[in-house]
Amino acid sequence: MIKLSIITSTFNAADTLLTCLDSVRNQGIELEHILVDGGSTDTTLDIADSYKTHLAKVISEPDQGIYDAMNKGIQMATGEVIGILNADDFYPSSDVLSRVEAAFTDETIDACYGDLIYVDGEDINKVRRFWRAGKFDRKRFYQGWMPPHPTFFVRASVYKKYGLFNLDLGSAADYEIMLRFLLKHRLNVAYLPTVMVHMRTGGVSNANVSNRLAANRMDRKAWRMNGLQPYPWTLYLKPLRKIGQWVNPR
Repeated sequence: MIKLSIITSTFNAADTLLTCLDSVRNQGIELEHILVDGGSTDTTLDIADSYKTHLAKVISEPDQGIYDAMNKGIQMATGEVIGILNADDFYPSSDVLSRVEAAFTDETIDACYGDLIYVDGEDINKVRRFWRAGKFDRKRFYQGWMPPHPTFFVRASVYKKYGLFNLDLGSAADYEIMLRFLLKHRLNVAYLPTVMVHMRTGGVSNANVSNRLAANRMDRKAWRMNGLQPYPWTLYLKPLRKIGQWVNPR
């Protein structure tokens, strides 16, 4: 049996945390759920306390942002496989993690990912976009592709061997770690063709043109620091490539 650890980072997340915690609690397997809070001043910690029988560990202290919180959670995790579910996100069905568990029974698999649906921030029953990640192919990174990070599960041994999130990369830290793991170190990856996560609309890196340009600069830095060279157009295709993977509901 594969033990999973799920890391949830929070900061004043009372409006969305219940849905996230319920979706983890309703999974049909035993797992370790760790909540790392950045010092919330709303009722986030009260909600966490009401779920204390389902949360393996809870810490609350100032941090350097979401990726610092993720790193703390990874370092505390005792599971063989680690997934990250942010407070705004939730698993849409009770069998998501059992599918992940089944994938990792293949000892040659280092990581897996699946599809993601963006839902309305106010009404989670309204689907806004469907991100169909598609079958893994390293060459797709050169076409601006990346897996949806909220659906990304990795063996704990990979983090120990190749490192944690780089806090110098800002909102591109998830992109950099996937470049490092999947392209530079060529992990063996499985694609699960199923919707694994529902994510509320929003996101700092795509909020406006200025943020997107800043994110592109960080994306380029992510390639350089791993000794990789993208095609000249790769990073400009990245936001367009993602849009191409989105299927608007009819």
